[in-house]
Amino acid sequence: MAIGMANDPFGTLQEFKLASGTTGKLHSLPALAKTLKLRLERLPVSLRIVLESLVRNCDGNKITEAHVRQLAGWQPNAPRSAEIPFIVARILLQDFTGVPLLCDLAAMRSAAARLGNAARVEPLVPVDLVIDHSIQVDYYNASNALDLNMKMEFQRNAERYRFLKWGMQAFATFKVVPPGIGIVHQVNLEYLSRGVHERSGLYYPDTLVGTDSHTTMINGLGVVGWGVGGIEAEAGMLGQPVYFLTPDVVGVHLKGRLREGATATDLVLNVTELLRNAKVVGQFVEFFGEGAASLAVPDRATIGNMAPEYGATMGFFPIDEATVDYLRITGRSEKQIDAFAAYYRAQNMFGMPVPGQCDYSRVLELDLQRIQPSVAGPSRPQDRIELPALKSRFAELFGERPTRYPVKPGPASAELAGGGDQSAKNLPNGSAKNVVEMVDNRPTPNLVRDSGENVMERAADLGNGDVLIAAITSCTNTSNPGVLLAAGLLARNAVQKGLAVRPHIKTSLAPGSRVVTEYLRKAGLLSCLEKLGFGLVGYGCTTCIGNSGPLDPQLEETLGRNGVIAAAVLSGNRNFEARIHASIKANFLMSPPLVVAFAIAGRIGIDMSREPLGRGTAGSPVFLKDVWPSEEEIAEVMHYATDPAMYRTLYADFTRDHPLWNAIPATGGQLYPWHKSSYIAEPPFFAGFGMQPADMGAIRDARALAIFGDSVTTDHISPAGSIEPASPAGKYLQENGVAVRDFNSYGSRRGNHEVMLRGTFANVRIKNLMVPGTEGGMTLFKGEKLPIYDAAMRYRAEGCPTIVFAGEEYGSGSSRDWAAKGTQLLGVKAVVAKSFERIHRSNLVGMGVLPCQLKGSDSVQSLGIKGDETFDVLGIESVIKAQQDVALILRKEGSRREIPVRLRIDTPVEVDYYRHGGILPYVLRQLMAD
Repeated sequence: MAIGMANDPFGTLQEFKLASGTTGKLHSLPALAKTLKLRLERLPVSLRIVLESLVRNCDGNKITEAHVRQLAGWQPNAPRSAEIPFIVARILLQDFTGVPLLCDLAAMRSAAARLGNAARVEPLVPVDLVIDHSIQVDYYNASNALDLNMKMEFQRNAERYRFLKWGMQAFATFKVVPPGIGIVHQVNLEYLSRGVHERSGLYYPDTLVGTDSHTTMINGLGVVGWGVGGIEAEAGMLGQPVYFLTPDVVGVHLKGRLREGATATDLVLNVTELLRNAKVVGQFVEFFGEGAASLAVPDRATIGNMAPEYGATMGFFPIDEATVDYLRITGRSEKQIDAFAAYYRAQNMFGMPVPGQCDYSRVLELDLQRIQPSVAGPSRPQDRIELPALKSRFAELFGERPTRYPVKPGPASAELAGGGDQSAKNLPNGSAKNVVEMVDNRPTPNLVRDSGENVMERAADLGNGDVLIAAITSCTNTSNPGVLLAAGLLARNAVQKGLAVRPHIKTSLAPGSRVVTEYLRKAGLLSCLEKLGFGLVGYGCTTCIGNSGPLDPQLEETLGRNGVIAAAVLSGNRNFEARIHASIKANFLMSPPLVVAFAIAGRIGIDMSREPLGRGTAGSPVFLKDVWPSEEEIAEVMHYATDPAMYRTLYADFTRDHPLWNAIPATGGQLYPWHKSSYIAEPPFFAGFGMQPADMGAIRDARALAIFGDSVTTDHISPAGSIEPASPAGKYLQENGVAVRDFNSYGSRRGNHEVMLRGTFANVRIKNLMVPGTEGGMTLFKGEKLPIYDAAMRYRAEGCPTIVFAGEEYGSGSSRDWAAKGTQLLGVKAVVAKSFERIHRSNLVGMGVLPCQLKGSDSVQSLGIKGDETFDVLGIESVIKAQQDVALILRKEGSRREIPVRLRIDTPVEVDYYRHGGILPYVLRQLMAD
């Protein structure tokens, strides 16, 4: 019998009619409302979808009638202490988080085999993994850049891909979308999401959690889903509910319509600024009103995507006719579309709510008519700057520094002309032929070509604010045809007026699916982008995740020698310190057409409302308004992006014409044959595993490993980008025979805990306040300055626990498991912070690390913590209760202070996770005991 058919304690199982004339079954929320005598139509739509899951899965064990009644009786401003056990329809992974998750599953199965029953470890929920984070921009501005980048990707990651193919055959419900198809969020939006699922005649909503924080892009399609850590996703895969605290739901009333010239990107930067200031961390956000209804699904998805940037669990848009239209446009079958629309109408959840229709914890308003072109930066997505103010804001942040520094003349590297870490002479024929020369109102580098058509740079100079990376990168915007077509049209208009991009600017187009290049090609705009250097470099998460690849060595040397503040412009969602490129300190988020415009201008310090982008034909100045596409121009080409047959064709077969993937051999067997590898290693989390958990006990005589300030991100804690040769991780790889050129990235090596342990707190921009004036993961050990890893290992050898201190928003950013896993493996027993971001707090608990929150006005500074104290954490020795107060004891030179801190173990099930040493041991003990 199908799930949800066996138990029906509230009498909600009913039939509903589809447009085809057939019938299906569902668990009716209107019927539940009658039974409970509640006006459930007043609940936010997102909560009603969660409520349906509770009703359908109510088995009296994991989900009880009390859980259903508690959520059904949700009040907008009630105290939040109850947890919700949410069973999702599916799990979504990307490869950077999916590989370590599969390592954990394989290790869990190995541990289960040692206990006598490996078959107990099997995913019970469908799992899709999209390989999208491993592509790097080694080659660019070359007609064969995609082919070359993918060959480099497979050369670097063949072992990881063999491991994933093992997982496909080892676990029945584990499916993989190969590299070169698209980014996980756009593939999810355009293909994977069904809207509703059907099993043995029972229909239920598509819901999910994903191991990428931007899983929330699917909220634009009316799907409830959000990002979680891989350790939490593993529990969900193995049949555990996803537990979360009953949320507040913030309603955002969108009024009016976007004006001419404003894009969905401009809108989402305003939303991010508004909601980050409104402090919506850990809350659901639900958009409604006539403005929300006016937005197409790709615009809604753009806003949903950046929910992690404004701190919300979700940025949800209810289902309406626009949602149905999107399913049809993207090639879903009429049967799927019929079931989707009929289901939500039967549940009384179809249509965009109007003001006053639903009850929210609070309501914020945003008038779309007032949205202005904007960018965000230089290091946080919420720091919005209106376009005309950017020049003065940049000068305010970095000072007026008119000096320009010459770049040493010499052969342009392969990177400058499009060729990775080889010399230009080793480039394939033709790859250096389409470098575009820039003619604008500034000095232009003199370019010559040798007899082999290799680009040589005779003279160039760099100054503060010069753009060195310009990337139309996937994730936030490349699922949105409106802004992609606008970028193509701006490129067309610019080329027609004689504008170009200077050759030392690293330009790239990395869309979120093959659909994008197909409609740009059909519209005649792909060639225009290519003429400005925005040629296709890959389908996946490139510059936004730090896979921007190296810059030309001559540029790097000039930047480092002279302290030049160079800039990157990108259409992604993240611009944290050292994320985009370690040498570029000013990173700005913006719409794809603005990325093209700033690449043409070549500098951030420009007021585009007054100053020309450059000089075109016959030396005439060309302004942004001269090339910006009108709404009519965009409308004329939009039909190229709304062809259902195109979507069906491109998503029909992932292995056809994919020799690189098809050539990867697959290892068979139920258990993975662990062997010595610098990429895949059996994680230590189940070493010595037994059925009884060890006593966690109090934390005594701990020392401070690091003290951080505000807004420390998971990128700071566990970087995804390049590995420095002199870092602990770089030294480890070299000691194990890996050449520097083969390091790959931290993200690609997440399957090896030895690398990731050494990479924890290794971001080149992280600042430990225990070592003032120092960047890059250093600390003090008994007065000696050491890398954090080395100090942690000395503390571990002494049996001394450690604590990390931090300020506001600790752990913001990506849902990065290794930020918590690495913390645990370093021997950190507790993190004491002013506040935590949602996913990282959960991950710390999931790894058995205690998150403690300072209370009231207390801070590291007000308490005078310097890092030379000894610390105890008391009150966790016996019974732990969710969100209880515990005592932080500070001892120094005979003095003793007791500071009350709030235990951020938020729910009863998290208490169990912590008591078992983490979520994975807890789940394995559950599986083996069943």
